[in-house]
Amino acid sequence: MHNDENWDDMRFVLAVAEAGTVTAAARTLGVNHATVLRRVAAFEERYNIRIFDKTAKGYAIVDGRLRVIDAAREVETAIRSVAEVIQGTQAPLRGVVRVTSTDTFCHVVLPEMVATMQKSAQGLRIELLSSNAHLDLSRLHADITVRPAVALDPDLTGEVAAQLGFDVYAHPDADGDRWLGLSGAIARSVVAEWMAGAVAASAITGAGDSFVTLRELAAAGLGQAVLPCVLGDADPRLERRRGIMPPMPVDLWVASHVDLADVGRIRAARALLIEALAAKADWLAGLD
Repeated sequence: MHNDENWDDMRFVLAVAEAGTVTAAARTLGVNHATVLRRVAAFEERYNIRIFDKTAKGYAIVDGRLRVIDAAREVETAIRSVAEVIQGTQAPLRGVVRVTSTDTFCHVVLPEMVATMQKSAQGLRIELLSSNAHLDLSRLHADITVRPAVALDPDLTGEVAAQLGFDVYAHPDADGDRWLGLSGAIARSVVAEWMAGAVAASAITGAGDSFVTLRELAAAGLGQAVLPCVLGDADPRLERRRGIMPPMPVDLWVASHVDLADVGRIRAARALLIEALAAKADWLAGLD
């Protein structure tokens, strides 16, 4: 085997995995569509494996091939770091790590932590993916998820770093009989279950599919909203109306897909996130 040929084909495979379509991969690599198809086919033929399924939405990674793609990403990182190694500037933690979390965490919790992580590891690049829906980590949408949840999905492994606290918030002039409901992905949360049993449907005069959106609606005086304390406590437009709902902390998980959990940079980044979140435990729980 010729290692240069192996990598040359591998980078086409990686480009398709990252971009999701052959057209986008070709644009990134500066080649034509046919070249990408030919190089991906050459890689699959050489190793007698199939990497992608062609779907209506693009190219999806075949189940069980995540480690192949991640190994290609490791090779890419190693090749790009050769000059830095020669200059003696290689950091112990390097490469791209994709972290998915809710809009609340991507807005007010994780940016400062990511900045600290990247200062201590100059070769590390964190990509934050904001989504209230649970992304499919088995399709390489992300390497790490930071999520409040009762339990992890069976294909994820991780640990609880802290707990996320919730309470009722409203504009000081807001009517206590008007509520803002939860829709979309957050309608399946623990606090949504409490609202379903404690708040009459007739009292709900509006709704949102994002706690960040609900904060803005509440600040506009449209009603009371259940919010993560990290959002509500920091907003001077809102007051915290204690005693309406019982304490309802939700475990905050930092997890990865089981197939990628032991990849070096992912495991190290996960440990740093757990440490950073644990240090802010009182604030996250709404006790600070």
